[in-house]
Amino acid sequence: MSDPSNLMLLLALVAIVGLWLKLSAARERAVLEARRLCQQHGLQLLDETVGLRRVRLRRANGLLRAERCYGFEVSLDGHDRVSAHLWMLGNTLAGLSLPAAKPSATLAADDLSTAVATVSNVIPLRPSSRSDHRLH
Repeated sequence: MSDPSNLMLLLALVAIVGLWLKLSAARERAVLEARRLCQQHGLQLLDETVGLRRVRLRRANGLLRAERCYGFEVSLDGHDRVSAHLWMLGNTLAGLSLPAAKPSATLAADDLSTAVATVSNVIPLRPSSRSDHRLH
């Protein structure tokens, strides 16, 4: 092999190792964010890890940057397993998808509707009376 081809092979190898190190550091940052968010929202991070799900290009501050989506699993009460996602743009958290806490099954009907309204954006529907259906 000639010297230019050896140099190109060496540069390609260095680029691959550099990319791998950069992605490993980004994944570790995502694990730290997932731990912090789970602690903040009262969830248990299962398996203590995250996995890269997708990469997409996103424009931020006029620059086109790679946004990484990491998936992980959490538990609301220690007996379930629910998927969650976080999006990282560089080393900053760009988005988050966590499950909503489930209301307790021992709540009364009125307490349950209040708990559902405060926990999520679901509005409980109640049957309307016949007078509501009349046209005016």
